[in-house]
Amino acid sequence: MHNTWLKETLRILVLAAVINAPALALAQAPPPGNPLADLPNAIQSSPGCLGVELAQTASGKQVIFAWFENKKAVLAWYYSDAHQMLMKMGGSGARPDGPLAGVPDDGRPVLAIASITPAAPGSGTRVGPFPAITQISIELYAPLPGGVAAGGRFAPSSVPVPGLLQTPLGAPPKP
Repeated sequence: MHNTWLKETLRILVLAAVINAPALALAQAPPPGNPLADLPNAIQSSPGCLGVELAQTASGKQVIFAWFENKKAVLAWYYSDAHQMLMKMGGSGARPDGPLAGVPDDGRPVLAIASITPAAPGSGTRVGPFPAITQISIELYAPLPGGVAAGGRFAPSSVPVPGLLQTPLGAPPKP
């Protein structure tokens, strides 16, 4: 029973990878001179950053996934010179209740997902020196218990996920 379930799950994952491969192949670094060009390295070098991944979705969003050890680590990035410079360049104001006011300080990891959708040439909104965009967001998430990882994970292995079932690709899951 488990073997059949695993085979079907793997078939679905392989199909999803084949379908999404062209969009992922289009993901590229920002053009030279763009203030966002070194952003992934700046985030990665922030104390408590566990890993950074870049992607481009099929709808054109450019996405940064950044995993942090805990709220303290996210705040270290937030108050870093690089992030403060980006906030000033973008004209961002401070939150009235302070950064991460609603995020519990419980020691759990935090995933920050930042996404922008570049505008077509001649359209969209320019924010400071940044290229024209039609969408920008920064969202925070925490791992939930459960899930399955066959042959590896999307999140860095240093991100704890309670109850995550990890198995080599092609091997039956362990009970």
